[in-house]
Amino acid sequence: MTNQLPKHQPVLLEKAVEALHIQPDGIYIDATFGRGGHSRAILEQLSAAGRLLGLDRDPQAVNAGNALAATDPRFAIEHATFSQLSSVIHSRLWQGKVDGILMDIGVSSPQLDEAERGFSFQHDGPLDMRMDPTTGMSAAEWLATAEMDEIATVIKTLGEERYGKRIAGAIVETREHTSITTTRQLAELIDKASPTRDKFKHPATRTFQAIRIYINRELEELSSALQQALDVLSVGGRLAVISFHSLEDRIVKRFFRDQAKGDDLPAHFPVTADQLNPRLQIIGKVIKADADELAVNVRARSAVLRVAEKLA
Repeated sequence: MTNQLPKHQPVLLEKAVEALHIQPDGIYIDATFGRGGHSRAILEQLSAAGRLLGLDRDPQAVNAGNALAATDPRFAIEHATFSQLSSVIHSRLWQGKVDGILMDIGVSSPQLDEAERGFSFQHDGPLDMRMDPTTGMSAAEWLATAEMDEIATVIKTLGEERYGKRIAGAIVETREHTSITTTRQLAELIDKASPTRDKFKHPATRTFQAIRIYINRELEELSSALQQALDVLSVGGRLAVISFHSLEDRIVKRFFRDQAKGDDLPAHFPVTADQLNPRLQIIGKVIKADADELAVNVRARSAVLRVAEKLA
């Protein structure tokens, strides 16, 4: 029942699947199906009794998942966001029975490579950036109506861009006489507004990242999903999270740390560590791509994998 791997190369493939500690008859969730690279690797380790559910908010990814589901009865896919994880699991009566959840945070390579999705300034296309183009406000729509202070805050906070206010001012000034509707328009505007250059990074990189994260509510979705994952996992179930950005990784790191610590009581309170009710055990150290993977997949250079296991 194995399937040919897609051209898209998933990041930290072997390390992520190994981190899940697959039980052949277990129930697993690939919360970011993408083009199914991680899912196919998980399926290779499942028996006929094992089950894998893919989730994705991108309709194109769901279409790819439906093609896999048509050939493998152990697999199914749902069109859902991270924050809908718990409701999807409840509908399948899998609450507390899930043996492992994998989350691969952020934008996928197919989304970046397809100009019409509007994620990348490397290709000229409509300024969309929605992971689910069927719902919500596009990047162009938001930039056409948002206040300058709001745009500046998003760029500075989510993009960690020091020229956020200057770039926001240029956006507002430009839209007074010209609609900003394409990725090239926005990238050129940012380039002109940026007073300095980083020889390793295009001036638009941080701003595009910030707008994408904001439009898709990525940090809010991640925070919600982490808590829901803890609720649906079985005791001993693994949660493996791959992040690519410091803001995402900070959320995961703090969540794992807080859940491993347990109840937040005063330091002098007379209880043992077990009595603090820790809910997670952190497994190993942070995992990153090795030299062999980086040689064939440059996208893996910023990937960080953290793993934790649910406690009783």
